[in-house]
Amino acid sequence: MRIVVAVLLLVAGAATALATVALHTIGWGFLLGGVATLAALVAVGPGWWTRLAFGLGWFGFVAWVTPSRAEGDYAISSDLAGYGLLGFTLVVLVYSVATLPRPRRGGLNE
Repeated sequence: MRIVVAVLLLVAGAATALATVALHTIGWGFLLGGVATLAALVAVGPGWWTRLAFGLGWFGFVAWVTPSRAEGDYAISSDLAGYGLLGFTLVVLVYSVATLPRPRRGGLNE
């Protein structure tokens, strides 16, 4: 069941990133995408199969559309909004990894 949830959250992260990339050149679109992403990251809760899966889906989609396309243009603009989106992508990845639960130590004293 955890794998199904992880795959669904991976797809949800990619879908949220798609909407954010599509609207990042519009001021309110970038803000709406950022707020929706942060709200989803907080809502799914920390975990290897939850928040990390969502964050990796988000990061993976943005990394996939960052290189130039066959037409010679880019999906992410090379202006303040585009660089802001790339910076926000790193924030999503770092937050997803930094909030992972600490591993439990099993031992004789515990």
